[in-house]
Amino acid sequence: MKINVTKSSMPSFEEYIYEIKELWDSHWLTNNGTKHLQFQNQLKRFLTTQNISLYTNGHLALEAAISMFDFPQGSEIITTPFTFVSTTNAIVRCGMIPRFCDINDKDFTIDVNKIESLINEKTVAILPVHVYGNICNVEEIEKIAKKHNLKVIYDAAHAFGVKYKGVGIANFGDVVMFSFHATKVFNTIEGGCICFKDPSFKQLVEDMKNFGIRDEEHCLYVGGNAKMNEFQASMGICNLRHIDECIENRRKAVIQYRKRLSNINGIYMIPDQPNVEHNYSYMPVVFDGYKFDRNKIKEMLAEHSIGARKYFYPLTSQFDCYKSFDKGDTPVAKRISEHILTLPLFSDITQEEVDKICDIILG
Repeated sequence: MKINVTKSSMPSFEEYIYEIKELWDSHWLTNNGTKHLQFQNQLKRFLTTQNISLYTNGHLALEAAISMFDFPQGSEIITTPFTFVSTTNAIVRCGMIPRFCDINDKDFTIDVNKIESLINEKTVAILPVHVYGNICNVEEIEKIAKKHNLKVIYDAAHAFGVKYKGVGIANFGDVVMFSFHATKVFNTIEGGCICFKDPSFKQLVEDMKNFGIRDEEHCLYVGGNAKMNEFQASMGICNLRHIDECIENRRKAVIQYRKRLSNINGIYMIPDQPNVEHNYSYMPVVFDGYKFDRNKIKEMLAEHSIGARKYFYPLTSQFDCYKSFDKGDTPVAKRISEHILTLPLFSDITQEEVDKICDIILG
């Protein structure tokens, strides 16, 4: 039986059907229905944030997070190429220019020691990525941003439920985007949200996801359509009930992976970050100097119907659509991308399945 690299967490069929049953009575399927409002309030409490707006997916939420500041076209945003292409696409689709900063070789987040060298008169923001649920150096990034009067927009697609020093990750930076895609720790099938520090942005971000419409006779912005519908919100309500159990099950699987693959020459796994309450969203392993290289291990696993993913490879700066952009000096990101492999991890993966995967890797 195939073991995929990820598997969507879902409530029981009966639980979801019960949750959506009232939609057949109301016929209210989108546009801030009761499920949308219920889910939004639950997320406020879970993420410990007062300002939140739900979106139909994380990518459009990130575009909104960038657009809400109305930066001049052609402005530069410092970011990392070691991310899913959505991050870079959002920057460019909003008319901005990405400046690629290297990552550190410990947790693969943006290297805070290299950010300031990329700042110039066109720089308006820093867009760091919390990678695999590992958080960026939020304190140092805040210092740099304040020093240079820059906005900080976090791509927290991987970091749902993560806390730093007891504080929810939604509370760092000016805006934080979360993804609720089906492959994430927490999902609403598709979906996402943005959390923001300044409450005055609330009406703007609501307008932007509804074509820019303020009321029946006024359209104030050139907005898009990115509203979360009632079926997505209902899935979120259900999955949020089980999120603690889901994260705990993933934690146990990660412990088993670490037990089997630690202290082996040529294998590197990111250590747990201090003062961080993790969500165990991915199981990335670097194979550099091991007896089998990353590509060989991927092939070996595939022969046993086990999926693994070269995530992230290639760097977003290496995609054809960005060949005219400055790729920056990012040797660490390039090296990690050429050796990284994410192994299967989901809430109901068994210890036997983890052991099978490790047995294959260890040869």
